Amino acid sequence: MNLKERLQTHLREIARERDPYMATAGHFFVQEYIRQQLAQWGGVEIHTFPVSSKTYSNFILDLSSQTATKKGNLPPILIAAHYDAVPGTPGADDNATGVAVLLELARKFAAEPARYPLRLVAFDMEEYGLLGSTAYAALLHQQQQPLRLMMSLEMLGYRNFAPGSQSYPSPLERFYPNRGDFIALIGNLRIIRDLIGMSRSMRQVGVSSQWLPVPNRGVIVPQTRQSDHAPFWDLGYPAMMVTDTAFLRNPHYHKSSDAIATLDLDFLTGVCKGLELAIRKL
Repeated sequence: MNLKERLQTHLREIARERDPYMATAGHFFVQEYIRQQLAQWGGVEIHTFPVSSKTYSNFILDLSSQTATKKGNLPPILIAAHYDAVPGTPGADDNATGVAVLLELARKFAAEPARYPLRLVAFDMEEYGLLGSTAYAALLHQQQQPLRLMMSLEMLGYRNFAPGSQSYPSPLERFYPNRGDFIALIGNLRIIRDLIGMSRSMRQVGVSSQWLPVPNRGVIVPQTRQSDHAPFWDLGYPAMMVTDTAFLRNPHYHKSSDAIATLDLDFLTGVCKGLELAIRKL
């Protein structure tokens, strides 16, 4: 299978009702699918965290760097995507696309390591207030674990070439294109150089890209905080979100119509290729 076909295969398994409260069977199925996929490339650590009286799970795979003997000398790049969805939707774009790309990046970097060690994490309970990522970021901070970069993959598969298909929080519409045909890279100020380089990598593989640096943990533009990078921003980590901009573009956001048929799989495949290239250049 080529990359596009592998991404499509992942989407078919993940895009189903999987709300952790209302669709527990689908939620468990997707957890098992992610765990089995990651386990092909190494031992999968399960980080559990409590919510009310229940326990929920983040799934973690560590991949060593090009020079495995130097592992530990370089801080890891953490690449993450949330696997939960809101009730009543198959969540194809939100966020089966992010998980599908996460699984393919695991395959790529297990076969041919990057310069930095990679930590791939599938977060739970994002839709209920970034709970999985908040718990995990707090653990890393408590252990004083540095990160080279944290990347949240948040909705990567919806594209619309029509004029006026892209909206923005004011006043960003003055500076960015009105067609929803690009992937957005949104990071804190300390990673401006990474944003520029990654945007260049996206364009190299034929994907239009826009980047946005935000000061002060994104507080002045709350829409930039709506994914699992935000808890890392809050703790001072270099972090970013990779996104098709969600509800600012995709009319199926949090609806039963967020189905695979609405996605642009060529766009998703290009984003995956661009991310691989960008990560190799870090």
